[in-house]
Amino acid sequence: MRAVVIEQFGQVPAVRQVPDPTPPPGAAVLQVEATGLCRSDFHAFAGHDDTVTLPHVPGHELVGRVIGLGEGVTGVAVGQRVTTPFVEGCGNCDWCRRGASQVCPEQTQPGFTHDGSWAEQVVIRAAAHNLVPVPEDLPAEALVPLGCRFATAHRGLADRARVRAGETVAVLGCGGVGLSAVMIGAALGARVVAVDIDPGARERALAHGAALAVDPTGPDAPATAAAIIDAAGERPTVTVEALGLPLTTDAGLLAPAPLGRHVQIGLYAAPPTLAMGRVISQELTVLGSHGMAAADYPGLLALVEDGSLRPQDLVARTIDLEQACTELAALGQRTLPGITLIRP
Repeated sequence: MRAVVIEQFGQVPAVRQVPDPTPPPGAAVLQVEATGLCRSDFHAFAGHDDTVTLPHVPGHELVGRVIGLGEGVTGVAVGQRVTTPFVEGCGNCDWCRRGASQVCPEQTQPGFTHDGSWAEQVVIRAAAHNLVPVPEDLPAEALVPLGCRFATAHRGLADRARVRAGETVAVLGCGGVGLSAVMIGAALGARVVAVDIDPGARERALAHGAALAVDPTGPDAPATAAAIIDAAGERPTVTVEALGLPLTTDAGLLAPAPLGRHVQIGLYAAPPTLAMGRVISQELTVLGSHGMAAADYPGLLALVEDGSLRPQDLVARTIDLEQACTELAALGQRTLPGITLIRP
């Protein structure tokens, strides 16, 4: 099959012919219909994730169809159209049994712990636990973002921060996951303030539910926090950091009202030094969001099916595997507004 292969960290990958995968016990092989380009893929490409070994196929957001089953798989049929969370639980531990596979100690992640979905086929481990059947009539553009960005943003806002209608929520960074957070915050009835240096990203955020858009251009985190507060006319009760940069995380910790909540979604290239003094003095709550368990997908899918959430509206461009090679490397210099879909 054809696949994007990272052969050296930080060097532009190439499309190669590699052997078709064989499913190990408990796993399934999917024919990939479409997959996503995500900032997390850049961390794998750059060598920031110590679970990645070379050579390596990236990709962790996908929709596809089951074409092969390993020994012992039940409840999954060849021909099913499915998606999967990017964090895949073992299905056997206490965390998985209680519906929290996103923190499973034995988790696997396609595109990180093993080869991912930037290929014509991909292996999904613990298939009976991690595969999520999806409707035939939903476009791939509506389903691919559910694997990582939409699931992570939904869990971060709805389940971790428990955003309430009428609250002010500032989203710092309006790429794929940031725009997902904007849309979900608006769907929850929040007043969303979108923060991004890119005017195109700000315009897209306003088109998808943000009440305000802020250009945070300034020398430091206090300036960015001040810009958010000035634009909103108040301190937000919830901040969401969707870039993984110390400056924007500090702004997210400096901006909230006392007793506010900060949701950290962006991944860091290296451990940051942060403004934790304000977390203590203002009794802020700092929350992580690391995806969503497959067991929680029916509720999210229902919102997509009835049109309350439209992830497909965030897809800004569709590319092929060859284009994905150069776009992956370019993520080190820029964040593209919207979501990029890859058709193998």
